[in-house]
Amino acid sequence: MRMLILGIGDAFTSMHFSSGALIEGPQGYVLIDCSDLIHRALREGTSKAGWNIDIAGIDDIIVTHLHGDHCNGLESFGFHRRIMRLQKPAMIRPRLHVTEPVARRLWERLGPAMHTPIGDNRPSTLEDYFEVRTLDPSHPATIAGFTVQCRFTKHPVPTIGLLIGDGEKTLGWSSDTPFEQAHVDWLSQADLIVHESNTGTSHTPIELLNGLPPSIRGKMRLIHLPDNFDSTRTTIKILREGDVLQP
Repeated sequence: MRMLILGIGDAFTSMHFSSGALIEGPQGYVLIDCSDLIHRALREGTSKAGWNIDIAGIDDIIVTHLHGDHCNGLESFGFHRRIMRLQKPAMIRPRLHVTEPVARRLWERLGPAMHTPIGDNRPSTLEDYFEVRTLDPSHPATIAGFTVQCRFTKHPVPTIGLLIGDGEKTLGWSSDTPFEQAHVDWLSQADLIVHESNTGTSHTPIELLNGLPPSIRGKMRLIHLPDNFDSTRTTIKILREGDVLQP
């Protein structure tokens, strides 16, 4: 299992791509969130890491929540893959893995831009672009050969953290969340944890992560940072775009 970091920035970044990652698994690639400029983020990240992959080879996307810095790229991704499928009918619809509250509002979010007819004279639907699969926090899902567990955070919109395992190692992904000890304890099952840190009541202050036991801080990596984040405020490793993680 390898995770390529595509973005480390927050919603207001002018220096980075918004937070997201690509995981290489036993049965394919899984995109975690799909931010603005997803094509460029993939090109730059894979170029730094030496990976030969673009959206044509990504069939699974996990969307943690519907804030724009985590899902705006779905429009471009969906349009591009659908046009590619007109040229290559054997190409499948990408599978979109979301919780039920996100699934309920997904087309409300995407429809105003994506309802346009493509290849025929009828309005497009969500199903023309994606195969939607529902994630249930009470039951693990299988995605590209991974076992994926999710847990709701306390973010203002329905948001999930993730535990992604290949049978040997597990990656934890906090997603957007205020500090919550129960969420940290859940993520601590992982061999490596990618955790957000930012300001405001909807995110996790670095001071609270600094107060965690060394055993947790040692396997934690930071993401979703403000552009002015002061790296001297913590000994927890800060991730960079193009980093490749192996738990």
